[in-house]
Amino acid sequence: MALLGLDIGTSRCKATIVELDGTILGEAAEEYALITDGRGRYEIDPDAIWQAIRRTIRQAASAFGAEAPVEAISVSSFGETLVAVDERGEAIGPSMIYMDARGQEQANRLANDLGQSRIFEITGTTAHAMYSLSKLLWVKEHRPDFYAKVWKWMAIADFVLYRLGAEPHIDYSLAARTMAFDVVEKKWSDVMLGYADIPADRFGTPVQSGTVVGRLKPSLAVSLGLPAGIPLVAGGHDQACAALGTGVIRPGVAVDGMGTTECITPVFEEPIRTPEMAEGGYACVPHVVPDKYVTYAFTFASGSLLRWYREQFGSHLEERAKRLGKSVYELIIGQASPDPSPLLLLPHFAGAATPYMNPDARGLIAGLTLSATQGDLIRALLEGLNFEMMVNASFLARQGIEFRELRAVGGLAKSDFYLQLKADMMGVDIVTLQTSEGGTLGVAALAGHAAGCYASIEEAVDRLVRPNKRFVPDADRHAWYRGRFEQYLKLYDAAQSIG
Repeated sequence: MALLGLDIGTSRCKATIVELDGTILGEAAEEYALITDGRGRYEIDPDAIWQAIRRTIRQAASAFGAEAPVEAISVSSFGETLVAVDERGEAIGPSMIYMDARGQEQANRLANDLGQSRIFEITGTTAHAMYSLSKLLWVKEHRPDFYAKVWKWMAIADFVLYRLGAEPHIDYSLAARTMAFDVVEKKWSDVMLGYADIPADRFGTPVQSGTVVGRLKPSLAVSLGLPAGIPLVAGGHDQACAALGTGVIRPGVAVDGMGTTECITPVFEEPIRTPEMAEGGYACVPHVVPDKYVTYAFTFASGSLLRWYREQFGSHLEERAKRLGKSVYELIIGQASPDPSPLLLLPHFAGAATPYMNPDARGLIAGLTLSATQGDLIRALLEGLNFEMMVNASFLARQGIEFRELRAVGGLAKSDFYLQLKADMMGVDIVTLQTSEGGTLGVAALAGHAAGCYASIEEAVDRLVRPNKRFVPDADRHAWYRGRFEQYLKLYDAAQSIG
């Protein structure tokens, strides 16, 4: 028996077919383009995603052959973006994604009229232009003819499941990214939708992730290379699904996604909606695991900072990396000083995320002397990324959200040097996994449980998630870095003071 997990990002989608023990039987991925005009417009074509999904399913099914029948399908996707669907079930046009500048005026109005504290108490988020409700208000006000054509607004994952044969729905974790959902009552908020004058029936029915929401259409099954009638299972927000797919289902463990940006996702039992959480930009949203919540502690620069270094100072390494069959980033990290850097680097090269939420923040390198080396700069860059996550970990600990272990995924999770450094600095165990496909494994777990392949989510995690390496912090090095951390904390104010 096998399960099909689909993961939809802003630039590519992936289909993975896995056995019940986590063995990958077939996979495929395809990229697609964002639509942008360079002036703040960022959209994505839902039909392009749908066609890419169809092709990746066919490719994955072809690679997997008939070794085991697919028992269920589930989907994860990025949040905030809603697809406008007409009564024929077709996407009306492109969808604004979270980066799109439109909706700022509407978000400001929401904050002023309802108050950030009340919005956070209801939705687990504060008013911001990236959230769906701000975008929908913009559409109502600026494109009323388009708005009038909409039958349903669907999240990307739900749109794909709908096209496969599901009923209109939205899972709790994606609904929480709209700023229109009551995260405690688990229903559309009368307050938020009443303010926006948008009927709740314009959205899908909220359901718990892991709910069977339909069956694969016979008219699609043959073309996809799958049997008709496969259960379609509600998935969720990609970050929450990645948490499940790395085994983050209990307090004390978090997933650390280290890609272009970095995001730590811890889990907790009860909603935490303090004023401090709101001010720091930390969401409080339902996990894809029933009766659990997660938050997102993130930076705007992680792998992108290494890319900046490569483009400015390391382009000569690319040819060498090709000859050696290695990643250029592996060579860059290999040049880092083996000892702590005398430099301190504030990694706000693309603004500051949690807990500052300051898009105008700037980076800073302190302590430069004529004796500073290339290795010192690379080491400071890596240390700066970890110091920034120490800021987040300290903030969350004060809110009662703590973790003693991080499950590492993403590009930087391939570097043993960096992971040991992270363990030493943060003082927690860092664990890698045998596969980094947390998103598709997460929805595979949801699909398998819904189809009765696993007796519980816990059993699904035990069978699907395979730990690989564990990096344990060195007590002496951690104590040294805690002292250095006190100096790092002064950098943000220093950078702000000089603009």
